[in-house]
Amino acid sequence: MSDGVTTPQETVERALALSEADGCVVIADEGSTANLRFAGNTLTTNGVARSSRLTVISVVGAGVGVVSRSAVRADQLADVVAAADRAAREARPSEDARPLVEGAAGAGWERPVEPTSIDVFGDFAPALGEAFAAADASGRRLYGFAEHGVTSTFVGSSAGLRVRHDQPTGRLELNAKSADMTRSAWTGVATRDFSDVDVAALDETLTRRLDWAKRRISLEPGRYETLLPPTAVSDLMIYLYWSAGARDAADGRTVFSRPGGGTRVGERLSTMPISLHSDPARAGVECTPFVVAHSSSREQSVFDNGLPLAHTEWISDGTLTNLVQTRHSAELTGLAATPQIDNLIMTGPEGGRSLEEMIASTERGLLLTCLWYIREVDPQSLLLTGLTRDGVYLVENGEVVGEVNNFRFNESPVDLLGRLGEVGPSEQTLPREWNDWFTRAVMPPVRVPDFNMSTVSQAS
Repeated sequence: MSDGVTTPQETVERALALSEADGCVVIADEGSTANLRFAGNTLTTNGVARSSRLTVISVVGAGVGVVSRSAVRADQLADVVAAADRAAREARPSEDARPLVEGAAGAGWERPVEPTSIDVFGDFAPALGEAFAAADASGRRLYGFAEHGVTSTFVGSSAGLRVRHDQPTGRLELNAKSADMTRSAWTGVATRDFSDVDVAALDETLTRRLDWAKRRISLEPGRYETLLPPTAVSDLMIYLYWSAGARDAADGRTVFSRPGGGTRVGERLSTMPISLHSDPARAGVECTPFVVAHSSSREQSVFDNGLPLAHTEWISDGTLTNLVQTRHSAELTGLAATPQIDNLIMTGPEGGRSLEEMIASTERGLLLTCLWYIREVDPQSLLLTGLTRDGVYLVENGEVVGEVNNFRFNESPVDLLGRLGEVGPSEQTLPREWNDWFTRAVMPPVRVPDFNMSTVSQAS
């Protein structure tokens, strides 16, 4: 902000003071990113960027007006607020209208925003350079990017609410290729600050996978015993989570709808003691501990802004326990209000074997690297289709014996929960398909006795 309005906190206060609506919520997001990009063992670009977004939510009676703008100057603020007020006066009554969440100034409200910078890569960049040198020496090529961002979100309301959250988000994607470009392997990690990224270990993993791919084996489509690493599991479970809206389930639209009406909450989905939960305080994947809703939808409500979030079980001991709820949908379904949380954790029975131990105990099966191009086929069963990518390997008698062709798969993550043969220990992972939108995932490797590889894919 300029013209004397220098902080997002001041912007929130001024916008609330300018509003003539019955109620008002103001959300100020201040973002910063730093990135490194590399190709062929050479750093290609690096840079930093800043951004800001202001959202004004005005309430007149039960009508709501929402105006969201990027890079709002101080002299534009009155116009943004007036536009939101006018939209609220002209709006039809909102069915999700509820009293605004009350509160006071939370801890750290007044602290200045601390943006990220290229310095976040201070230890990581030299380690990456060493990996480039090792790759050059062995005839490999490394490609990928490292990105770090911090978003500071401030939520204030006419009901006295003043809360903020500072969210660091980091991710690294590494792709290794053989000198002749015929073999490819991928790995990636999520991180809060890059201090925990072991580049040498990641490069060692890629080297091993490229060695596996020296032998190529053709396989026909079919159902195979398949080992899915945490990254592949996360992409499937995140889609399940995104599809777990209580309103749609209650209306009979999704896999979580009970035949004859209602939801499947209380129904056992897996014979294994699987837990799928979210927790804003989970170490390593900490996230916003209150609702931030820039607009209303069937899964979120602007009236819930500032509502506290806590550990929430979606599936507990294999049983569907909760669906994503606003206060409004909770009243319709008779269930607890359980808004969406920006992380996802899956755990299985204690004492599960690691992915390496699963490989060693496999007589014959497939080992996946990751999934991509995932699309929904049927919401009623949550049937998904997608492709394998950057390495599908054949395991025989406890050893990886070569790389096989890529496949298109057809599977429902809900159905998979009921067919799991084994679940290993959970670890923080990076979704391959969804990491532009969701990075905070803790997932186990799993064994599926009959994963459906529906057709051979020519993707490489």
